[in-house]
Amino acid sequence: MKVIQVENQIEGGKIALDILKEKLENGAQTLGLATGSSPLEFYKQIVESDLDLSNITSVNLDEYVGLDGDNPQSYRYFMQENLFNQKPFKESFLPRGDKEHAEEEIEHYNQILADHPVDLQILGIGCNGHIGFNEPGTAFDSLTHLVGLDQSTIEANARFFDKIEDVPTQAISMGIKNILDAKSIVLFAYGESKAEAIAGTVAGPVTESLPASSLQNHADVTIIADAEALKLLEK
Repeated sequence: MKVIQVENQIEGGKIALDILKEKLENGAQTLGLATGSSPLEFYKQIVESDLDLSNITSVNLDEYVGLDGDNPQSYRYFMQENLFNQKPFKESFLPRGDKEHAEEEIEHYNQILADHPVDLQILGIGCNGHIGFNEPGTAFDSLTHLVGLDQSTIEANARFFDKIEDVPTQAISMGIKNILDAKSIVLFAYGESKAEAIAGTVAGPVTESLPASSLQNHADVTIIADAEALKLLEK
């Protein structure tokens, strides 16, 4: 596991963009993408770059259940607005948040991931150590599944909604095994609120109570983080 300390998200985005370019030059075909504030600068820099992604496939980590893709709070809408509209991919897959057909979508999405092995997976991390929407207690051998969101996750995401009651309580998420199946992983972490999770991810015990600690079992993980997120790690 490689840890790179950066001054801010702009520097972090530049480093991640260089990693992406290297992977594409070496034949990467599928990118695993994340939503949230952590990868936003990275996506901005992709949009501003001269990269041609028209022959590249993307697969996203997760989607809220109960929001269709036209809802401004859905992750599909987020990806369209922040990346896909400006920098189209050959194909872009996200779980469908249809509550009535969630089990069918889980099976369907696992097949998509089997058909499109991820070369580079982008991650953020929750304050409780979740990756994707894999909350504490998620089995490390889990595949795409229906998730009941922790209260801490609902509260953290409430800033994007008019009121906390509007935040969905379920999501469809890649499982931890899906994430670990990626050939390479880049995780962004910014801010003091992520410090405890990052310390456990890098130097703590590998335990299902901290999902991101599973990354210690992967051969090629790069963590890009600022000083605040790294403050609890020993130098």
